Amino acid sequence: MKRVITVSVINQSGVLNRITGLMMKRQFNIESITVGHTEQLNISKMTFVVNVEDEVKLEQLIKQLSKQIDVLKVNDITEKSIVLRELALIKVVSPGNVRLEMNAIVEPFRPQIIDTSKNVVTYQVVGHPDKIDAFIELIRPYGIKELTRTGVTASVRETQPSDHTPQLSILK
Repeated sequence: MKRVITVSVINQSGVLNRITGLMMKRQFNIESITVGHTEQLNISKMTFVVNVEDEVKLEQLIKQLSKQIDVLKVNDITEKSIVLRELALIKVVSPGNVRLEMNAIVEPFRPQIIDTSKNVVTYQVVGHPDKIDAFIELIRPYGIKELTRTGVTASVRETQPSDHTPQLSILK
């Protein structure tokens, strides 16, 4: 089962290596990882999408991460109401004669054109990973020249519904 785990860490050299090394040793598959500064000086937040077999393994992972010296806080936010986003840059073969058609097809996704040349357009798409997957499948027949994705980042919503049901469709 896929889980979204956030880890707040002291921002210093080697932290990412130690955390991913721990996951590798315990054979957890990291499907997505993002790391960035937080509102607090010298604190970074890591967001992992991790495949975990069961609740016992999940509990084990959280405990082992929490024991790491530079780790301040570990949260499994999968079951909470969260905002989940990813960014993708997609270079698409786009000769002039199909560009208008292509732009009309992708318009519902609200991509930004961030670079263009005679035969290639680079789109930036931001949103839920499912949105990005759908965009990629829609544009694939035109010919994807290059694709890069940032990985998922997430934040817990301030207001949690009282009859909470999981908000993630990433849990396929």
